[in-house]
Parts: sequence; structure tokens; C-alpha cells
Amino acid sequence: MASAALAVASPAASAVAARSKVLGGGKNQGRNGCRVGITRKSFGHVMMALAVDVSRFEGVPMAPPDPILGVSEAFKADKNDLKLNLGVGAYRTEELQPYVLNVVKKAENLMLEKGENKEYLPIEGLAAFNKATAELLLGADNPVIKQGLVATLQSLSGTGSLRLAAAFIQRYFPEAKVLISSPTWGNHKNIFNDARVPWSEYRYYDPKTVGLDFEGMIADIEAAPEGSFVLLHGCAHNPTGIDPTPEQWEKIADVIQEKKHMPFFDVAYQGFASGSLDEDAFSVRLFVKRGMEVFVAQSYSKNLGLYAERVGAINVVCSAPEVADRVKSQLKRLARPMYSNPPIHGARIVANVVGDPTMFGEWKQEMEQMAGRIKNVRQKLYDSLSAKDKSGKDWSFILRQIGMFSYTGLNKAQSDNMTDKWHVYMTKDGRISLAGLSLAKCDYLADAIIDSFHNVS
Repeated sequence: MASAALAVASPAASAVAARSKVLGGGKNQGRNGCRVGITRKSFGHVMMALAVDVSRFEGVPMAPPDPILGVSEAFKADKNDLKLNLGVGAYRTEELQPYVLNVVKKAENLMLEKGENKEYLPIEGLAAFNKATAELLLGADNPVIKQGLVATLQSLSGTGSLRLAAAFIQRYFPEAKVLISSPTWGNHKNIFNDARVPWSEYRYYDPKTVGLDFEGMIADIEAAPEGSFVLLHGCAHNPTGIDPTPEQWEKIADVIQEKKHMPFFDVAYQGFASGSLDEDAFSVRLFVKRGMEVFVAQSYSKNLGLYAERVGAINVVCSAPEVADRVKSQLKRLARPMYSNPPIHGARIVANVVGDPTMFGEWKQEMEQMAGRIKNVRQKLYDSLSAKDKSGKDWSFILRQIGMFSYTGLNKAQSDNMTDKWHVYMTKDGRISLAGLSLAKCDYLADAIIDSFHNVS
């Protein structure tokens, strides 16, 4: 960055070039990125003063665009009427508009009526939220809750919960490695990289079948060093939409238990995948029922539509109450210098909705409706692809996937064609968000996919 201060006594200044750099010296000697001194020269009736500063931030490069959030920025800049934003995982109505749940509006009105204050929460968050979120995840009658085996901290949605757990792993399990599915949500690797937690990948997606590489997954988990942390998607795997069957979850639990690994679930879509809170919590509850110690990160961005409220939790199921107390104390210790304490608004919404039987029932109905709309869009897209594609390609993998995403199998070049030619914005790994698609747009999207798949290598 350069700045110049000019004192000019006549119009002749435009014809005068004066430059003087004074590098280092005096008090600034030895600094990286020096501050340049000021010198003055007189040219007849013209006096010029020039100051040049070299920024201390000269060595800071421009960061690349976020691979997911950058998609929305590109979409907004596109003026084509046919454009579709299938990049960010955010629910839209059939009219492709953002949706605030009716039950959320009711909960907020209730908060206004109560006239609740905005005082700081404790480091661990809102007690009513923590109780509600653990019961929602594990079941209100689960013995681990009654026995005090669960350490729960409200945190900053799923990302913040994962980051807090990563800091805990780095501090108390410095030699451990985290196993991450290939592929996985784009932010997982960033989180563990920033926490300086080493990670490696286990096989998950099979491009030949556009399905689960279950044998590869099991082999890689078995081969990992004993005591590794295995990051698992509780339901609606992101980005593939491919989940293990209940029988496969049993086998995964067997291997993790035999290897003394630590299961670490990321639960971002409970109730939003199948429409059932209990069905989507099956995997987590299976591991807990086996008596395993478990990490679980939760988010309410999707299932309650609280994207901007940043409300979630990190839960650690422990082997004894005193262990849970110690774990919770250290999670609080890590949270304090990281963000001090969590926000209250979204936590109160969750606590009000889950804690009130009427609102809780209304929420489940709205979740079923949202999940149902995505299922209808998924079916319509499959029907459109099958009807339009005369090559005989089997598109049924779309129906076997679950949740808001579909992993199309398109490569980067084909995904680029989707955007450049068809104005369909998506991540470059071929993932599309069906939550951002309407029934009316399925035929158009099918044309784009068929063209990209068959005509771009």
C-alpha cells in the first residue's frame, strides 16, 4: 500500500516528479515491512512532500473463494433468468424462497411476550437448551441421560461444535488421528487443519455404483491406528446422500469397538433427512446403546431453519458421571477464550419448541413437509432424467440417496458446463442441493445434467 501527501504551490506540480525513500534506520531498524520516511524537496515555487508506506501485511496473500459460499456469490452476479442455485444446503419453498418455520415464529412471539432479557449465558449455554438437545438426540428416557453420563455444551451450530471438539482432541489426544470419509463436507478438513489435528480419509463413495464402498470403508477403519477418532455422518451423508443400512451400521460399530476407536458423529440433519427425528438418530443411539463413549456435534440450521442463529451443541457420552463432569469442565475451558459464551436467541427457540408438546408436534409436522417436498423433487428429477435420456443410463441412484443433497457423479469439467452453459450453480464435486430445486425446474435441470454427462468428457 502506498500513500502520498502533496503540498503544491503552483500548477507546475504535474510536471514535477520527486521521489525519496528512506528505508530502515532509527527506531524502525530491523522491522519487517518498514515504514518509509517523509522527505520534502523544493522546486522553485513547487513544494512536494511524499510519504510511502510498505504495509506490514504485504506478505498476506488473497484467500481463494470458499468452494460452497462462493457459489452463491457467483449465482447472485448472474443475470440470466434461468439460473439455479443448487450449491448451498439451505431449504427453499416450491417458489424457491427462504422459509421461516411457523413454529419458529410462534416461539419468537412467546419470547417477546415473556420480555426475556439479553444477559450473558454461562459458558456451557442455556440449560433448557442443553437438556432439550441431548434428549432429542438420544431419547428422553435414555439411561445415559438419567445416569449423568452426557456432557453437553451449547456451541456455535455444527461448525462451532466440531471446532470445539477438535480443540479438545488436540489438547488431550495429541497423538490421535481423525478419519474422515472420502468425500466429506468441505469444511471438515478446514476445521481439523486449523485445530492442528492430523486426519486421513477412509473410502466411502464408489463412483462405479454411485453408492457406498462399504468394504473399502470397513477395511480402512480396521487398518487405522488403534484409538483413532472416526468421523461419521449420523444421517444424510454430505455430500453424497448415501447412508449405511442399519445392518451396515452394526458392522461399522463392531469394527470401531474392536479397534478401540472413538466414534465422532456429525448430526446436521436430524429429522430433516427422513422426516423422523428418531429414525435419523438411529446410528448415534446404536453406538450409545453398546456402551461406547461417543462425540456428537449437532446443528439446528437445517431442521429448524435457524441458519443465521448459529445454534448447536457438542455432546460427549462418557463412561461415568465424574468423567462427564471433567470432560465438560475442559470443554468450557476451551470455549472461554474461543468465543466466551454462545448466543441466546436461537437456543431459546429450540428450548421453547422442544419443551412445549404442542409446538413440538407442529415442528415434527413441518419437518415432515420439508422432507416430503425434497423427496418429491428427488422423484421428479429421476423421472425427468429417465424420460429424457435415451442412452439407457440407470439414474436410480438418485432415489437411493437421502436428504437434501444428490451426488450426481458429474466431474469438475461437467459441473463447469452446468454453470457456464446452463446457469446451474453447484459445487465442483458434482453435488446438488435438491432443497434449492422446485418441481417446475426439474425438466430444465435434467436437460442440463444429460448434456453435461454425455457431451463433456
